[in-house]
Amino acid sequence: MTHATASRLPIPRQIRAVGVIAIGRRLQPAAVVDVAEALARGGVGAFEITLDGEGSLEALRRLTERFAEGSELLIGAGTVLDQEVAHAAVQAGARFLVTPHLDEALIRVAVDAGVPVFPGAFSPTEILRAWRAGATAVKVFPASGVGPAFVRELRGPFPDVELIPTGGVTIESAPAFVAAGAVAVGLGGSLVAGGQPDVIERRAHELVAAIAAVRSDSGS
Repeated sequence: MTHATASRLPIPRQIRAVGVIAIGRRLQPAAVVDVAEALARGGVGAFEITLDGEGSLEALRRLTERFAEGSELLIGAGTVLDQEVAHAAVQAGARFLVTPHLDEALIRVAVDAGVPVFPGAFSPTEILRAWRAGATAVKVFPASGVGPAFVRELRGPFPDVELIPTGGVTIESAPAFVAAGAVAVGLGGSLVAGGQPDVIERRAHELVAAIAAVRSDSGS
């Protein structure tokens, strides 16, 4: 067992219990709290703010101030491309980090900071490398290019690797990924696009209920 594997951080309760990470891309700081509160009312347990737009760190700070540790909504940072961004996200209060790519050094930064990390990977080789480097779970990205069957097939050789399909996942396709063995799914546009809180809340309720039904049917 490697040091990285031995120090692997657990998947946060809010993610494992609900199975959904909502993704907000390039949301304005003034609107982000309303979106987050709608997601929380809809039963979503985790919200990832991507750090690829103007004001994204400020949006992250506003969310971590509103949803303190132990709140109903876990706030994390996505599109973390380098160590500088990772450190800034942790300082802003992010409680998990997500990358679109595999970078073992970034995984170590998160683990050393005590923050769960979900690195992006696509091939079986990348997925295993990410897991062995200490990933909390591996973000299968872009998931829409391979579909739920890919996740199901990965469960054979990698039964212990926790997978979070992301990228092109929709409210309609998300339950199939969970049924195939994903611990959670990440989705953005189909859930938060438009920014109307009442619409987001309704979509969130539908998604959370659909995933709960799939889990109930599978006995997981």
